[in-house]
Amino acid sequence: MSLLKPKQPAILGLDISSTTVKLLELSKADGHYKVESLAIEPLPDDAVSEKNIQDPEAVGECIQKALKKSGTKAKNAAVAVAGSAVITKVITMPANLADNDSELESQIEMEADQYIPYPLEEINLDFEVIGPSADNPETIDVLLAASRSENIEMRTTALEIANLKPKIVDVEAYAIEKSSSLITEQIEEGEDNRIIAVVDIGATMTSLNVIEDGHLIYTREQSFGGKQLTEEIMRRYGLSYEEAGRLKKAGGLPDNYIPEVLEPFKETIAQQVGRFLQFFYTAGQHSNVSLIALAGGCASIPGIDELIESQLETPTVIANPFANMSLSPKVNPQSLSNDAPSLMIACGLAMRSFD
Repeated sequence: MSLLKPKQPAILGLDISSTTVKLLELSKADGHYKVESLAIEPLPDDAVSEKNIQDPEAVGECIQKALKKSGTKAKNAAVAVAGSAVITKVITMPANLADNDSELESQIEMEADQYIPYPLEEINLDFEVIGPSADNPETIDVLLAASRSENIEMRTTALEIANLKPKIVDVEAYAIEKSSSLITEQIEEGEDNRIIAVVDIGATMTSLNVIEDGHLIYTREQSFGGKQLTEEIMRRYGLSYEEAGRLKKAGGLPDNYIPEVLEPFKETIAQQVGRFLQFFYTAGQHSNVSLIALAGGCASIPGIDELIESQLETPTVIANPFANMSLSPKVNPQSLSNDAPSLMIACGLAMRSFD
């Protein structure tokens, strides 16, 4: 144990969704994670539309409120862009470049315009060496990721307004890949190559992220989420959007709400998940999914896991990456338990502290 080794400053995981900012800080000792601070702050309407920031000032102010609420002293943050805002491509490069990052980088930049449909000066580009190509020992596989610079700048601007330093800009699917390791360690029973489908159903977007043996092998997004349930409550009972959202969470809706509104919405979710999995199965030669993990705000709807499991005949759980973590005294265990499924992205981002 090195007593002189400087402690790495924590990196806050900040998930900026369409309706909320979720802030999470983790620490790690002896291989065990601890939740140090947590806050979820609602965003003003139209500050973010389908995960694209429209008003960085409003988002920055919201982050400031979350920082104050959480009590964290951390100043570094990791954020993520949605998969729909990123182009990823696995390319092959000569193996002799693997040990020379600067040469590999300049070679990739020279070739990137073949794969990216935007001028290079309008994008942010990154890459990661995956390893030797399976069919040719003379080449390596490299994962290339690119996003329009404005997507990155909107996020970093919002962080800077909140006096945070942007350390990492990730992709939501890779943040989920990271935090899904905490789900699999709870359920694995010695089986190798289990295929886990993490279905993240947020307010306006749903994503499917399929993970095999710890690696993301498929991702897909589409517009669908809990906002549709809120709008149906609003329409059915003549409520404002805010009131419909509040009663959806707190209870107090008329007796016919569950059979006539909630149950049909749960059926729609099950159909959407089934459709997502069909896209995955028809996309390539993959084994069947062995487990569905439900994430996002809609995962908290009572009984949604049992319904999906019975309809799709696939074991289904509610994602909780914090099941084996300890908590600092300032973190409310009940709040964390309630919000756990919607914190998969924030958790994966906060785990970047320990890379």
